[in-house]
Amino acid sequence: MTIFETIAVLVTLAAIFSYLNHRFLRLPSTIGLMVIALLMSLGFVILGKLGLVELSHSVTFIRSIDFSETLLHGMLAFLLFAGALHVDLSDLASQKLPVAVLSTIGVIIATFITGVLFWYSMQWLGFEMPFIYALLFGSLISPTDPIAVLGILKSAGAPKSLEIKITGESLFNDGIGVVIFLTILGIIASGHEPDPAHITMFLLEEAIGGIGLGLSLGWIVYRLLRSVDNYQVEVLLTLALAAGGYSLAEAIHVSAPIAIVVAGLVIGNQGRAFAMSEKTREHLDPFWELLDEILNAVLFVLMGLEVLALTLDLNTIAAGLIAIFVVLIARFVSVALPVQLMRFKRPFTEGTIKILTWGGLRGGISIALALSLPPSPYRDLILAVTYIVVVFSVLVQGLTLGKLISSVKSKS
Repeated sequence: MTIFETIAVLVTLAAIFSYLNHRFLRLPSTIGLMVIALLMSLGFVILGKLGLVELSHSVTFIRSIDFSETLLHGMLAFLLFAGALHVDLSDLASQKLPVAVLSTIGVIIATFITGVLFWYSMQWLGFEMPFIYALLFGSLISPTDPIAVLGILKSAGAPKSLEIKITGESLFNDGIGVVIFLTILGIIASGHEPDPAHITMFLLEEAIGGIGLGLSLGWIVYRLLRSVDNYQVEVLLTLALAAGGYSLAEAIHVSAPIAIVVAGLVIGNQGRAFAMSEKTREHLDPFWELLDEILNAVLFVLMGLEVLALTLDLNTIAAGLIAIFVVLIARFVSVALPVQLMRFKRPFTEGTIKILTWGGLRGGISIALALSLPPSPYRDLILAVTYIVVVFSVLVQGLTLGKLISSVKSKS
């Protein structure tokens, strides 16, 4: 299929599933789309097993879509920019310590604990896996995804400070998680013992370079926005910033996700306040909200359809179920430890640890990273386990988070 035909199929499915969800299921948009796509995929799998339908064409179509390339080197630029564009920098600054700690130290802790527990679990199940690959799984599953949870937080009336913590953490830990993942993948590819100094330098270059590039590009576009008053041109400039900035960051080997988040924060705050007219703001915000909704719809449909391309058996499903508990334990420790230490300096809302643990949803980035793994004896296992964890995270955690928040609020 051509690129246009692929896009046409995905957008059509997203539109139909959005209608069905709005008309009948009435679930949060992204969760509803994934539920319908997943049910359709499972239905096809069952019918295929019974010999009633031919699955080969559907499987070929799904495998023809490079999910990793589509998300990590395409959609992610616009999704992160749209998310950062609507974050109030003053609110984020008020929670800068928790956001900074959770999105850096928290991700590192979660990666290591997940890797250790996952390695022992796989040994127990009979999967022989080198520890470095278990650590690789830990790095790709540790970043949290804000897309599905933000609407639930708002509708459940989550405390503002808690909403900012989750939003800020998820915007920045994507970049940190990708850097850690690439570092471990580089160690595997080189076959040499890791050099701590080299790894630390690589992490700093990626993170600090991403922040520097994001600030620079954000400032340049801010100056351009100040010099014109034409909403068509200004919207196009922000679109160029997201797409061109992400591509430039990848070309010069700094963290593209961090660069785009920082650039989005600059435009969403400084640019919105001092470089845009009211008319421009009235057009800019709906444009990015609509683009965000469309891309999210396509992304979650893709995630639901991806099950057609997986190879699942009972042992793999068991590994996935165990991995769910492993990831939740690692998330709890990576949240509880920093929060308890930070309590000496600042107060935290009642139930913060519970909500941050359960609200740390995994999403498309984890699947995209798993799909980007080079061929190895462990790739299919890691991919299938990642998919099971993400599905549980989005469907179970996402749908019950609101009740948890309400329960915590009623007790406080």
